[in-house]
Amino acid sequence: MTDMAHRPDTVHALLADGSAVEIRAAGPQDRDEVLRMHREMSPEDLRLRFFAANPRYAGEAAARICAPARPGYRALLAVARGRVVGVAEYTTLPAAPGEPVSADMALAVAEGRHGQGIGTLLLEHLVHAARDAGISTFTAEALAENHAVLKVFADLGLRTSRHFDGTDVRCTVHLEEDERYLSAMDQRGRIADVASLRPLLRPRSVAVVGAGRRPGSVGRAVLGNLRSGGFGGALYAVNPHADVIEGTPAYPMVAALPLVPELVVVAVPAPAVPKTAEECGVWGVRALVVLTAGLDTGQAEALFTTCRRYGMRLVGPNCLGIANTADEARLNATFAAHPPLPGRAGVAVQSGGVGIALLERLCRLGVGISSFVSLGDKYDVSGNDMLQWWESDHGTRLAVLHLESFGNPRAFSRTARRVARGMPVLTVDAGRSDAGRRAAASHTAAAATPTMTRRALFTQAGIIATQSIAELIDTAALLYAQPPPAGADVAVVSNAGGAGVLAADACVEAGLSVPVLDTALADELLTLLPPGAATANPVDTTAAVTADRLRACVDRLAAHGAVDVVLVVLVPTALATGTDDDPLLALTGTPGRRPRPVAAVLLDQEPPVRLLASTDDRAIPAYAEPQSAARALAHAVRHARWRAEPPGTIPPLSGIDTAGATAMVEEYLTHHPDGGWLDPRACAALLDRYHIPQLPWAWAEDEDSAAAAVRHLTDEDTRMALKAYWPGLVHKSDQGALRLDLEGAEEVRTAYRELRERFGDRMTGVLVQPMARRGTELFAGVVQDEVFGSLVLFGLGGTATDLLADHAARLAPLTDRDVHTLITSPRCAPLLFGYRGGQAVDLEGLEQLLLRLSRMACDLPQLAEADLNPVIARPDGVVALDVRLRILPRHAHDPYLRRLRAARTRHGV
Repeated sequence: MTDMAHRPDTVHALLADGSAVEIRAAGPQDRDEVLRMHREMSPEDLRLRFFAANPRYAGEAAARICAPARPGYRALLAVARGRVVGVAEYTTLPAAPGEPVSADMALAVAEGRHGQGIGTLLLEHLVHAARDAGISTFTAEALAENHAVLKVFADLGLRTSRHFDGTDVRCTVHLEEDERYLSAMDQRGRIADVASLRPLLRPRSVAVVGAGRRPGSVGRAVLGNLRSGGFGGALYAVNPHADVIEGTPAYPMVAALPLVPELVVVAVPAPAVPKTAEECGVWGVRALVVLTAGLDTGQAEALFTTCRRYGMRLVGPNCLGIANTADEARLNATFAAHPPLPGRAGVAVQSGGVGIALLERLCRLGVGISSFVSLGDKYDVSGNDMLQWWESDHGTRLAVLHLESFGNPRAFSRTARRVARGMPVLTVDAGRSDAGRRAAASHTAAAATPTMTRRALFTQAGIIATQSIAELIDTAALLYAQPPPAGADVAVVSNAGGAGVLAADACVEAGLSVPVLDTALADELLTLLPPGAATANPVDTTAAVTADRLRACVDRLAAHGAVDVVLVVLVPTALATGTDDDPLLALTGTPGRRPRPVAAVLLDQEPPVRLLASTDDRAIPAYAEPQSAARALAHAVRHARWRAEPPGTIPPLSGIDTAGATAMVEEYLTHHPDGGWLDPRACAALLDRYHIPQLPWAWAEDEDSAAAAVRHLTDEDTRMALKAYWPGLVHKSDQGALRLDLEGAEEVRTAYRELRERFGDRMTGVLVQPMARRGTELFAGVVQDEVFGSLVLFGLGGTATDLLADHAARLAPLTDRDVHTLITSPRCAPLLFGYRGGQAVDLEGLEQLLLRLSRMACDLPQLAEADLNPVIARPDGVVALDVRLRILPRHAHDPYLRRLRAARTRHGV
């Protein structure tokens, strides 16, 4: 056997019980292991596998599976700790040219390893490989009594049919990936992920390696926190120079422990980390938390490889530690100075400093922590893992993330979309000062800054992205304590008119509304308040208001339905403060739950935000500044609106020729291995494969063919455009490579001569097109981000594209909901819907163009950039005038295929 952990084609993935296996292609070096696996199968398993319990079939299978690579055949192995525990294979069947390709497949799982999900995991990866090879269906023969393998096919999530023939059954599995299949993979991945994290976050035994004999060491601090936090499982220290540390028995090495700990916390110097990890892996440890910082490249790679080889989940290195405050866990494996207060917020951060700040503020606020993970350099366990853990944890009501990098944003987005429908997911949108990519290659690349890309991810996933930690805490307080608002209408109630005005301004500036109350409600409130009150909104109760009167006013507004939120702004006065008529009692002493959220602004309070205990068991968030309250309310309104809308679906598109487009791209890369910009003819042909509307065009390489194109393209009255082209030309208008509004063939001929004289042999030809009728000039484009995948951009087009930067972006694939928000997000959106009595453009045609552009980006990972500018939108249609497409040699990557990270980097969610 080779060292498979270092093979470039090795993928690691989790099984249903949380253990990990390697998935990789079989090779001649694996023959002995594959033969061993088959020979160890019981006679009954051999009969079900080969339809007869003949031992010689084991040798034949091993020879076939481990033969040198050959066309039309593929075999994948599942390997655990160097042992082959499963095999999946397919053999392509003959097919006529142009006909769908099918393959026979077979599956085997090692004796004693059934029920762990090995076969299903192998099938998922075999399906992925088959799709890449152009195979559309699998067929498999099985005995009708082989219920286990039939269940694997049925539960896979792909469309499957069965044909029974006596004691045999033939299964046909259709390999089209759809939402049902992705959801089935999600569910399997979630079960496996949560199971793999249990030894980490709910361990029954913990050992701390590197706990020093004297106070002051990181390891000793962690050991002390574990003891003082009340960890109820077996607890050990590992130190070769002590027998007892902090009242905890100590042993010289991991292998000397009286039992195999589920979790080991590593706090040793960087050079000792790889050896410690190896000892833990050999001993059977399930999870590591590596606090150590400063690992060099070799040490980091050794740590990562060891964890993958032995299937250990890893937090860190360079981290603060982990905590779980649940009664059944009581785990505080951090070196934080203060223990986390038990509560309802799950927190995961990369920065230890940010983690300490969030722990301190959430605990001081009273929200508390359900679980905390300091991800550190994030070699393995990530934000995606933690989202799935919190989703399964009934003690978590808020998910708080602070991530500095993303490795698989599309998988993260899919998980976050699901989790955010059950609980708020909050983050800080860090790194906004990045100037972005300075790409002169196209408008698309120039517009697609990292900030825009990250915000597209957050928006689509329903993640609440704040601008600071303070704003995150403000928002968390509201979401934790109060129900979600049904809308953005706010009633501002204040005992000081000027303070009410400031709060109303803050609400409007945050995107909320402060509507005038209807006359009947306003008059009713006047009967509740002291003389001199004003009730238009803001409601000025006057400084003379008593607690009872203020309570009656707030309760009436919260119950009426004229507004969605009540914001109470109180200024301390000498009239009632500290007495039974203190207006603050109006907030906290209500007899029943108010049906709508209520928040407060207390201009005299010192903490920026706090929770006021209330008799209705629903705390009132109180802020020191109106702006803080307004921002928190705006985030809550947007999140509630996102949750109220149904999840989007990817609409079916007719007329798509994916095979033809793929063939075009592959042929181009055959002749241009380094990639490049397609010429205008290839651009037009590729857009035709996706039925993206374009102006009629003709290619001309001399003045005669340019003049002749006029007669072929349009009638004599239509004016023409000439667009010069040569490889590397970026912005035609900047180069003077455009001639517009040409009348007739002679003007076209003259214009061609002018262009030829100006650019000489550099110009390889011109694109001849009729001038488009006037309409709204828009911009649509795609950029393939190395980390985030395909990003679709849309906004104001023409020469103003870069100047005004009126763009919005969404990650592909676009759903019907995504495309709607993409069209309505730019500032120019009112122009599309009939601004000031004008006609609306063809919105359905515009949506189709963006959806087809998204589909093209998903089908063709080689499409590095697509720049459609301008796109003319009119009431009678949408058409792309100018198109630029750049192709690079890239391979498809399925972001949803179940696998752990394949390399040790600082990326990954």
